[in-house]
Amino acid sequence: MTIEEGKKAPAFTLKNTDGKQVKLSDLTGKWVVLYFYPADDTPGCTIQAKDFTADLKKFEKLNATILGCSPDLPDSHKKFVDKYKLKIQLLSDPSKKMMSRYQAWGEKNMYGKITEGVIRSTVLIDPRGKIVKHWKRVQAKGHSENVRKLLKTLQSS
Repeated sequence: MTIEEGKKAPAFTLKNTDGKQVKLSDLTGKWVVLYFYPADDTPGCTIQAKDFTADLKKFEKLNATILGCSPDLPDSHKKFVDKYKLKIQLLSDPSKKMMSRYQAWGEKNMYGKITEGVIRSTVLIDPRGKIVKHWKRVQAKGHSENVRKLLKTLQSS
């Protein structure tokens, strides 16, 4: 499956930090920032989660929900959230099926070595469930601000 801007976002139902089911269809009417990251409590992933948490109120004013997704289990997410006092929802995809549908799991090149893993990426989904933007590879630092700026621009046009 290919993620295409303007197309319907693939449906998903995943467990969050508390083990509760989160469905994309339950978020209809809100903007959804769905970002994928490799692992809880690693340097880049921590920067990204802390930045999204710091900007959460600004996203909420734009009617947006932030969802982070990794293969880690809810228990790992809970420790990560508690350690850094994160305010965003983290989703667990240990099977990597949802990440594969969103092109966030696959082959990547790290320092010349080809491996398979999570591709740090983000998908912005509009209130009707359509993909507005797909950032295929992102840098953790400053990404939250870039997403927020685009969202603000889209809403003011």
